[in-house]
Amino acid sequence: MTYSLLISDLHLDPARPEHLAALETLLDNHAGKADRLYVLGDLFEAWIGDDDDSPFNRQAIDAFRRFSDAGSELFFMHGNRDFMLGDDFAAACGGTLLDEGTVVDLYGTHALLMHGDSLCTDDLEYMRMRRWLRNPASRLLLRNLPKRTRYKLGRKLRDESQNRTRMKAAEITDVNLGAVAHIMREKGVKTLIHGHTHRPAIHDLMIDGKPAQRIVLGDWDQAGWALEVDENGKRLEAFAL
Repeated sequence: MTYSLLISDLHLDPARPEHLAALETLLDNHAGKADRLYVLGDLFEAWIGDDDDSPFNRQAIDAFRRFSDAGSELFFMHGNRDFMLGDDFAAACGGTLLDEGTVVDLYGTHALLMHGDSLCTDDLEYMRMRRWLRNPASRLLLRNLPKRTRYKLGRKLRDESQNRTRMKAAEITDVNLGAVAHIMREKGVKTLIHGHTHRPAIHDLMIDGKPAQRIVLGDWDQAGWALEVDENGKRLEAFAL
C-alpha cells in the first residue's frame, strides 16, 4: 500500500443510487490497497444525525466498513451539507472524524485538508449561516429535534442553499485567495486540498515568493472525482458514474 485517495462532495442521496454504487465500487477496488482515504465533506446531500439508520445510510456505512476492515485507514471531515456527522458514524465505518483545517503528511508533503467553505469569505450571507450552523449550541438544538422535523429542515436548508447559489455571481461562491494565503501561512504549509466549490483543478500559486499548490476536488455530479497521491506526485482524475 503506497498511495492515498482524497474525495469530496459526493452528495449521496437515495434519489441518486448510482452515486452510492460508484462509491461502493471505488471502495471495493481500493480496499487493502490504498493506505488511506480522506473524505473532505459533503459525503451526503444532507445528514440529519448519526441516529438516522435508514437502509441507504446503512449501505454506505457497510461499504466504508469493508474498506477499513481490509486494512486501509479512513478519515472524514464535515461539509456544509453534512455538518451533523459525528463520531458514532465515523466509528461505525471504522474511520476517524477530522477537524476542519487538519494538516497531514502525504508521503513527505505536509498538506492542509479542508472542506473549503470557510474560505468563501466574499459570500457574507453564507458565512453568517455557516457560523450559526457550526455553533455547538445550534448543533445541540438540532440534534434534539424529532427526526421528522430534522428531515424537513434538512430539505429546506438544501433547497435554500441551491437557490441562493444559483442567484450569486460565480466569484462570490469561490474561495477568496487572500483567505487561502492566510490559512496556508498560518498552518505553515505549501499544499492545500479542499472541495466545496465544485471546480476541480490544481492551481499553482506563489505565497511569499515561494511556490505552493491549491488542489480542488471535484463534485460527483456528471462524473466522479478522486485525487490519488503517492511519493511520485498527485493525480486528479475523473471517472464515469
